[in-house]
Amino acid sequence: MAKPLGSTGEFFRRRDEWRKHPMLTNNLRHATPGLGIALVAFGIYLAGEAAYNHFRRPEDHPTTYH
Repeated sequence: MAKPLGSTGEFFRRRDEWRKHPMLTNNLRHATPGLGIALVAFGIYLAGEAAYNHFRRPEDHPTTYH
């Protein structure tokens, strides 16, 4: 037998339970496996490149293109 409805909040809470179904939650995370690791690795690469360019600047040579 169904629960008594009680307050209006409980009425809507029971009817919104479908929104918490596993097929509807966390789909982006499951649809893109490895994206988080790839973004972290790319961020480390960008930080390393920026540090490398900061500490090892190319010398200012005038470049001539013929």
